[in-house]
Amino acid sequence: MAQALNEDLTTGPMLTHFKALAIPAALGMLFSTLYNVVDVFYAGRLSTEAQAGLAIGFQAFFIMMSIGFGLGSGLSALVSNAKGEKNARAARGLAAQGLSFGVLATMILMVGGFFGGPYLINLVSEPGGYRDAALDYFRFLILALPGFLLAYGGNGILQAHGDSKSMQRALMVAFFANVGLNPLFMYGIPGIWDGLGLNGIAVATIVSQTGVMIYLMYQIFSLKTMERVKRDEFIPDWACYKQIIEQMAPASTALIVMFVSGFVVQFALKEFGETAIAAYGVALRIEQILLLPVLGMTGALLPIAGQNFGARDYDRVRDAVFFCWKIGFTMSVIAMPILWFGGQYAMRPFTSDPDVISIGASYLLVDGFLFPIYMMLFSINSLLQALKQPIYTLWISIYRQGFGVAFFIWVFISVLNFDVWGVWLGIGVAVSSGWVIALLVATKVADRRMGGLWSATTEKTREA
Repeated sequence: MAQALNEDLTTGPMLTHFKALAIPAALGMLFSTLYNVVDVFYAGRLSTEAQAGLAIGFQAFFIMMSIGFGLGSGLSALVSNAKGEKNARAARGLAAQGLSFGVLATMILMVGGFFGGPYLINLVSEPGGYRDAALDYFRFLILALPGFLLAYGGNGILQAHGDSKSMQRALMVAFFANVGLNPLFMYGIPGIWDGLGLNGIAVATIVSQTGVMIYLMYQIFSLKTMERVKRDEFIPDWACYKQIIEQMAPASTALIVMFVSGFVVQFALKEFGETAIAAYGVALRIEQILLLPVLGMTGALLPIAGQNFGARDYDRVRDAVFFCWKIGFTMSVIAMPILWFGGQYAMRPFTSDPDVISIGASYLLVDGFLFPIYMMLFSINSLLQALKQPIYTLWISIYRQGFGVAFFIWVFISVLNFDVWGVWLGIGVAVSSGWVIALLVATKVADRRMGGLWSATTEKTREA
């Protein structure tokens, strides 16, 4: 039976729409992050070596997952624009083509990842136990790619219809399943099976994330939009694929650049030993937990701005952006002191190694200053995607996470002879300068596409 959703985001209070979309999305991401935290926790029970291997192996896997995130963002923008235009047929066609595109992309990526992933892992690690652990973990984890890619792509369709609760529910169940499956596959059953060690974490991920995918597919085919879908609508339509790729590719590539940036950071950290790599992996999980409300809110901005841009109500698009920023700065005021003063305490549940705790806390200290900047960067990305200008998110990402991170880390470490602090400060300068560029770009694009970002206008029918 079709779901009863509040699919129209072009009317009604802005607060209502943000609450309906952002809170479930943030809760879903909370459980997704806790899911990863559980993996880090159990890897730490094995050894620091296993924890470092998990961090590197998962980083390589995330490069392939970026296609799923990009597909989700692209479909959210395209389908929400079609819904804003009240074009149900186009929304249905885009959803069907998005799913078939996801299946093809998954098959290609699994083959490419099997052969290419080990090269990335070898590049950012030294020979030894933690590299071997990363390689084995990664090879198992490739089998989880369908669950991740199709689920995140499908979630974009659901978000465009005002539904972020389905993903929340699926991720909550996956988290609790992971809590039980991790020790089962890691340690086995005494007297019957010895378990798989670190690889057991990967197997638990395969099982639980495949469940997430199956549930979201059920929810998608229960939408009113999909009631009249026909089998022929899933046959590849290259013109439609072109639209999807144009919207998806910049977002996916920007994420790939982000994860390549993670490899750059790990490459710089490897001279400081496996403790620095493990500390970075744990600190990233803590950072992600605190960023969850921000990610939920800025993610909600995309379908809200997308539908209203499709409806050519540009004043309401601006209202959505400013509302997002107001709430975001409030969240920053809460999160920043936690990062500054609570870093060491947050690290301790994951490791008892004092060096790992100290290094991780130093990263979180710098991260506290960057928190509101991240919020604005995420919201600008959502706005640019809603305006069907995702290519700018790519260029901003290439500067900030490609050139900027590598260049400024090099300056602080090789030129100024900083220790591990040089890595954190290099990241900080890259993020801050990237934010300035992003703000200038967003202002320019909004001027062209909707008559301005900062000033109100009564013109709702400006040609987009």
